[in-house]
Amino acid sequence: MTPLAITESPPLLIVLNSGSGHGAAEDARAVIEAGCAAAGRECRIFLIDAPGKIKTLAREAVEAARAARGVVVAAGGDGTINAVAQATLGSGCAFGVLPQGTFNYFSRTHGIPSDTAEALQVLLTESPRAVQVGLVNDQVFLVNASMGLYAKLLEDREAFKAQYGRHRWVAFWSGLITVLRGERPWHLHMAWNGKERDIRTQTLFVANNALQMHQVGLAEADAPEQGQLAAIALKPQGAFAMMGLLARGALGRLGEADSVESFSFESLHIQPMRGRKRVKVATDGEIGWMQMPLHFRVSPEPLWLVRPDVAAELEATRQ
Repeated sequence: MTPLAITESPPLLIVLNSGSGHGAAEDARAVIEAGCAAAGRECRIFLIDAPGKIKTLAREAVEAARAARGVVVAAGGDGTINAVAQATLGSGCAFGVLPQGTFNYFSRTHGIPSDTAEALQVLLTESPRAVQVGLVNDQVFLVNASMGLYAKLLEDREAFKAQYGRHRWVAFWSGLITVLRGERPWHLHMAWNGKERDIRTQTLFVANNALQMHQVGLAEADAPEQGQLAAIALKPQGAFAMMGLLARGALGRLGEADSVESFSFESLHIQPMRGRKRVKVATDGEIGWMQMPLHFRVSPEPLWLVRPDVAAELEATRQ
């Protein structure tokens, strides 16, 4: 589907997450409204003020954008961006991002600044461009999707933060405890690109973000720019060896490890070889149960993201 024609100065239908904390959402709203008023641009804010409302509000924003030939905008962290992208994909509406998260890999990969005022200027001045979306059992992921140890790391980190607060040391210690506890290996049958293989792995990670893969040092880092996704599987190993892998990733040398297998694909089927018919899957950091088998694939529809033509940070990682 090609994007719907938008007006010369399209209205912005903005889904804003009020759960950012410490007044960040209120500050972001003030910046957005002042910036739109100064530019003479109409905007409407759909405020997520309670858990469970995001999907409904995202659908309402898409419907309003279709009626007004406007742009659907996600203002929040990875979870907000993912949910709004899920509602927007296939609608033909242009999509925008005002990142409010910590890592902001999706926005950074596409040249969108983390500063709200600067990101708003991108929305006000740039045009929609097609960007790749990953799917796992039809659930959208823009950055990555994973099962096994990596998904467990994310789940435990959120549990620790809920109990002890959102601090770097909390994230560090929760990750250390998860790695030391380990994860029971999965026995999986994989099929992709006419190939089949059985593997035993503690975690399977599927990436759709060139910047993140460049930073950890994977040979398939540019797969998303070539219409593919990248799968990374870790061979079962002890806690200290796993800590070494984390260190390699931090140094941008993960792809050099013998215990790491990776390959690119357009479509990948994952079938459990024994037991466990359901699995927790993390999509852009959000955890949910999925039925096996898993089907990872490139979405046949792109997301029409309002973004600059060149992403400076991504280009810098390739030099």
